[in-house]
Amino acid sequence: WREWIYKGLAILLIGCPCALVISTPAAIAASLASGARRGLLLKGGAVLERLRDVTVACFDKTGTLTAGKPKVTDVVGFGHGEVEILSVAASLERGSSHPLALAILKAGLDKGARPEPVEDFENLAGEGVMANLGGRTVFLGSPAAAERIVPLAEDQRKLVEALNERGKTVSVLVVNGEIAGCIAMRDELRSDAVAALRRLADSGVRSVMLTGDNPRTAAALARDLGIDHRAQMMPEDKQRTVEAYKNQGEVVLKVGDGINDAPALAAADVGVAMGGGTDVALETADAAVLHGRVSDVPAMIELSKRTMGVIRQNISIALGLKAVFLVTTIAGITGLWPAILADTGATVLVTMNALRLLSVQASGGADEGAPT
Repeated sequence: WREWIYKGLAILLIGCPCALVISTPAAIAASLASGARRGLLLKGGAVLERLRDVTVACFDKTGTLTAGKPKVTDVVGFGHGEVEILSVAASLERGSSHPLALAILKAGLDKGARPEPVEDFENLAGEGVMANLGGRTVFLGSPAAAERIVPLAEDQRKLVEALNERGKTVSVLVVNGEIAGCIAMRDELRSDAVAALRRLADSGVRSVMLTGDNPRTAAALARDLGIDHRAQMMPEDKQRTVEAYKNQGEVVLKVGDGINDAPALAAADVGVAMGGGTDVALETADAAVLHGRVSDVPAMIELSKRTMGVIRQNISIALGLKAVFLVTTIAGITGLWPAILADTGATVLVTMNALRLLSVQASGGADEGAPT
């Protein structure tokens, strides 16, 4: 009786699952802390675990793959002066935080334009803005949306196409049902975008650009990035595209920074908001990259894969030590004190192994468009 009670107590200690229970939460906590120190904020361990299974990454263009700081390159008036066009456009865009709106406002102020108050303002998601300005009905938005109001002349259409071919985004100004002019803007790619997308491809993740921009501009940027693209997409189109990928059995990651991306961010398996994005995008997303680097997206996936590897190691350590000491205790080789040391030692080992995740270093430098 004495021998088997002693062995029973030893086996009871060995069966205590302390190390096994702590193996996963310790690794998750260490990874979340490591990511936060690098500007990678994840809303819980479930998001971190899901990231390792991602097969398709859908990126927004403006403010995500590009620096989000477009500049006005061309202002063309059809019977209206450059300053007048910029004044009307700036009046429509005043108060907006969209990168294209900020570019128009800056160009207008640089040229001495004076924005005026507008009435009956209406934001047409994915198309443009419309309002009443001094008794005139004015619209500023995409050429496709403008053509639904009034058809473009052949020379106007060719001008828009030529600007698009050079990778520029064109907004058309319509005043009282007539084409008044157009404003072309160009937003340069983030300095780390190409390398980051290559890292995703090397890890088996396919990248797609989903943008509301015109097909020519989207195609020009997609060629530079070496990825697929979908153009002229409304917010609901982006959401349907994400859901279509999911229906095909893909695990979808959606990256964006604007209000237009919110439905797709919510529909994706994992939604990631870029730093400096809108509050709606940050609230809807499952994770955020505060430094606004595209390279942080593959870094987030790599952190997830490394975390799951550490969790597997911890489970193996915990169960392996338990199995060894269970056999040796029953065989009479080890007793109560070695069992105590094995139980405590396994807990210490899995905790220390999990803490290795805190030493994961950020990859890549700060992007020139990232906030400091």
